[in-house]
Amino acid sequence: MGSVAMDSDYGAPRELSPLQKARALYQPELPPCLQGTTVRVEYGDAAIAVDVADAHVISQAFPHTYGQPLAHFLRKMANVPDATIIAEHPVVRVGVVFSGRQSPGGHNVIWGLYDAIKAHNSNSKLIGFLGGTDGLFAQKTMEITGEALSSYRNQGGYDMLGRTRDQIRTIEQVKAAMATCQALKLDALVIIGGVTSNTDAAQLAETFAESKCQTKVVGVPVTLNGDLKNQFVETTVGFDTICMVNSQLISNVCPDALSAEKYYYFIRLMGRKASHVALECALQSHPNMVILGEEVSTSKLTISDITKQICDAVQARAETDKYHGVVLIPEGLVESIPELYALLQEIHGLHNKGVSVENMSSHLSPWASALFEFLPPFIRKQLLLHPESDDSAQLSQIETEKLLAQLVETEMNKRLKEGTYKGKKFNAICHFFGYQARGALPSKFDCDYAYVLGHVCYHILAAGLNGYMATVTNLKNPVNKWKCGSAPITSMMTVKRWSGSPAGSQIGKPAVHMASVDLRGKAYELLRQNSSSFLMEDIYRNPGPLQFEGPGAETKPISLCVEDRDYMGRIKQLQEYLEKVKSIVKPGCSQDVLKAALSAMASVTEMLTIMSSPSFSGQATI
Repeated sequence: MGSVAMDSDYGAPRELSPLQKARALYQPELPPCLQGTTVRVEYGDAAIAVDVADAHVISQAFPHTYGQPLAHFLRKMANVPDATIIAEHPVVRVGVVFSGRQSPGGHNVIWGLYDAIKAHNSNSKLIGFLGGTDGLFAQKTMEITGEALSSYRNQGGYDMLGRTRDQIRTIEQVKAAMATCQALKLDALVIIGGVTSNTDAAQLAETFAESKCQTKVVGVPVTLNGDLKNQFVETTVGFDTICMVNSQLISNVCPDALSAEKYYYFIRLMGRKASHVALECALQSHPNMVILGEEVSTSKLTISDITKQICDAVQARAETDKYHGVVLIPEGLVESIPELYALLQEIHGLHNKGVSVENMSSHLSPWASALFEFLPPFIRKQLLLHPESDDSAQLSQIETEKLLAQLVETEMNKRLKEGTYKGKKFNAICHFFGYQARGALPSKFDCDYAYVLGHVCYHILAAGLNGYMATVTNLKNPVNKWKCGSAPITSMMTVKRWSGSPAGSQIGKPAVHMASVDLRGKAYELLRQNSSSFLMEDIYRNPGPLQFEGPGAETKPISLCVEDRDYMGRIKQLQEYLEKVKSIVKPGCSQDVLKAALSAMASVTEMLTIMSSPSFSGQATI
């Protein structure tokens, strides 16, 4: 086992406040299917890609791990004849690594995994890698014990183990990870992270299977952005906490704006390329405006269009003697604005060619150079920053809220001078609510959800599954009704296509991609239904601080509660209907029953065949 530097603070006991001590005593509840020491698994059909057009590409890239069956974990009393019952639990060695930006609740995944491992065999070991994926490659470890966990239960941050570059991507990195797993004789490696980390987990699982490495790879959906959503994953650990903490901060600002009556607050929120955090915070706190990246991208709005949209709103409010307001902006907005995205792509291309930052502007194309010179100096400097490891801009460093505030102020002053606006001078205050929430004490929901996912990870290991992600569905209901299972990560993958040249198109590598806000979904519809009253009526709402007890303790994300995302529950419901049809329509039934069944099934089959074809473009979002 690798050694730890003596000056390392990883896993050191925390000094807890009275509130933190009370939190550490909270024991999350387990759903019935995870209780006891026997693992019961029901295997479903082979899980394939959502888009059948992607299936061939994914199966070619992942021949050993694509097309594996779904797994459902069952309660003790479940009457399922085909279920696999695992009662013997040998000693196992399991490694766990944080591979993604810190997200509230991550420690509870480790706690749940530890409790599950020890409950099934007290001699089993849980080994944490220190410093994230760099620690995995360098075999820097610590054995996780109940004592070490005692001051991290239900607490925020990732400081028990830490994290670093968050990737297992290159051939050298994959080989180093395999060498570590083999050297430590790990039965499983649990990777805690978001879309990029779970894509890496899937590739690692495929490589291990091809190399006949005994270590099974399991992914856990933990990311504050909430963008790892698909038919199997309803939401991610950390999203609820981030939104609740940010919503309270926003809600603290709203009365200040209403009291002073002379400031517009421009607030940028974390969320990368998808605007889930901004949408949820808007539903919780009721700001006057929220600009979603998905709206901008779909409507192809320019920076000028967005500025005009905000200015028109400011002018409309001024006509009712309101000279204050709150505007929410997702940090990924800069990549949703077509001309800014194109500019960033040019800059990234120049970075790849080794052009220095000092000479970058002189190498831009004429249109990009004109746009670059139009932008304020502070934004120019931020756009020139080196891109992230996934080739995206350093979004947290680009102050889009300040850019918009400045452009709106310039336009309002222009309107004031021209006489088209007869209100008061426009004043703006800008904030970035991001890092304040990443290490926050997790919400009760995130504590429960993460702890349960940790237990599910052990069930996946006990079932001998490789390349799977732990899943829990029916989350909007109480814990005792949650449904636990796992799905192959490859079934969550898609393949991006883009025009590479006039001669044709290029196909990207299969990956778990970020899920955008569904502009046809119920959460977005709820926002649109209320957008006019949010804009004009100042119906600000304060959800309050995170609570473990009291009226706010059991709250869950509004966007989770309004959607019907229990995909596996609906699959089960369909199977029940099919079984019922089989029990009714059998030799001896009446001609009328047979005729009605044939007609209905023929119609349904024809419709589903059309919807499942690659050419069908009107697929509904799950």
